[in-house]
Amino acid sequence: MSAEVPAQDRLGDSEHLKALGYEDSFNRSMSLWANFALGFTYLSPLVGVYSLFALAVSTGGPPSIFWMLIVGSGQMLVALVFGEVVSQYPIHGGIYPWTRRLWGKRYAWLAAWVYIWAMIVTITAVAEFGSGFLASLLDIPITKGATLGLSALFLIVALAFNFSGTRTLGRVARIGLAAELIGVIAVGLYLLIFQRHQGFDVFVNTLGVQGDGSYFFAFLGAALAGLFLFYGFEACGDVAEEVTDPARRIPVAMIMTIAVGGVSALLAFGGYVLAAPDLQAIVDGKDADPIPAILEASLGTVGAKIFLVVALTAFLSCVLSLQAAASRLLFSFARDGMMPGHRWLAKVSPRSKVPRNALIVACTIPLLLCFIIFVGPDELLTQITAFAVLGIYVAFQSVVLAALRQRIMGWRPAGPFSLGRWGFLVNAVALAYGIFAMVLLAWPGSSGVFVNDWIVLIGFGVVAGSGLLYLFIARPDRRSDAPEGDAIAVAEKLRTLAR
Repeated sequence: MSAEVPAQDRLGDSEHLKALGYEDSFNRSMSLWANFALGFTYLSPLVGVYSLFALAVSTGGPPSIFWMLIVGSGQMLVALVFGEVVSQYPIHGGIYPWTRRLWGKRYAWLAAWVYIWAMIVTITAVAEFGSGFLASLLDIPITKGATLGLSALFLIVALAFNFSGTRTLGRVARIGLAAELIGVIAVGLYLLIFQRHQGFDVFVNTLGVQGDGSYFFAFLGAALAGLFLFYGFEACGDVAEEVTDPARRIPVAMIMTIAVGGVSALLAFGGYVLAAPDLQAIVDGKDADPIPAILEASLGTVGAKIFLVVALTAFLSCVLSLQAAASRLLFSFARDGMMPGHRWLAKVSPRSKVPRNALIVACTIPLLLCFIIFVGPDELLTQITAFAVLGIYVAFQSVVLAALRQRIMGWRPAGPFSLGRWGFLVNAVALAYGIFAMVLLAWPGSSGVFVNDWIVLIGFGVVAGSGLLYLFIARPDRRSDAPEGDAIAVAEKLRTLAR
């Protein structure tokens, strides 16, 4: 990697943004560490590992931990591609403006539509999962009514923090980062060092999870352990216009998010496996929620309660970061006139300098989804969130594909973060990895129940199909004259401006 691009060495943030066709509308008060904290709390290894630990171990056994290395490596390649793109285009919204400037507005419409819904569903899911922690801390029975009320509390408290402005967002994100590091790294290390009930060789022992079949397919089935975990780094770019020196700092924050998040997840997952008193029961699927028992056995009742407080802080920070990222994407989409109510959504609060109307939407729709989950069947949360991971990966790969297309056409990224001659190879391998990941995510199950087996593709089809219908019937692209497909021209313009 190289930062030797003189074209950007002398361009200030406002000058760079003006060259891209926009004026500064936000306070640039977010530092590198606050930006990293935002991405890290969105990625949230604590939330990811807690949510999928039992599923991963019961599907692929202890060796499922290796999916974290596989997916972490693949997503690091994606983050490097994103780093070059955001370094040239440090614009609010991430996926939407990047795909628009790399390809075109119709392509960007569909990518952003899928990504918006994937993020909104993810906000809902994290609030729902976090409600269980809050209920446990308050000793409230986990009923559907309690889950609805506590999920709504998560969403509204996060909205209040987001309304306060970028500085508050950065502070809370840093607090969430500290909670994540304590809850994941510190607890993971403690379990690894002092509470081991298994030997390290257990990570190459399937414990019979494959039954009479091949372990290869059991291992593939556990891929979600990594695939669900390693996204969120793109949120660093969603708030680009609120970061000082974003063209340099955001790529670094993205790489840090993947690296630190990966180490944290490995320590947490490994610690839970080694500290499990009855690992075979988890592998056999007899213990569907083993982490509370592992923590209470290892930390004691008081220690487990303290962990719940730390975990709640991480969950709240995760919801906060998700809302912030979703609102900036909605704002960016609306600023270019690409969605209904775009004038209202594109407004920025003159006092707090945040897109308050977009934030309201990023809170209100998850609230409605929480109510739908409340009145629906028990498995509805799983069903409506099943497409979210695939949707996010499709949106990510839309950027990777568009960047590779531009490279083939002669694009040389003009930001201060550059992969140099390695850019094309990294881009191509990142696309190959993404295709592999999407196939794993979309592969149908084998329960024999059509809806359950095909729910990921059904959910994705509904979202993508509705987006296509709106695109070709309402034609929002005709109402937008913002720049598109100009990566090569902008790169040359940025180099010329600095001469």
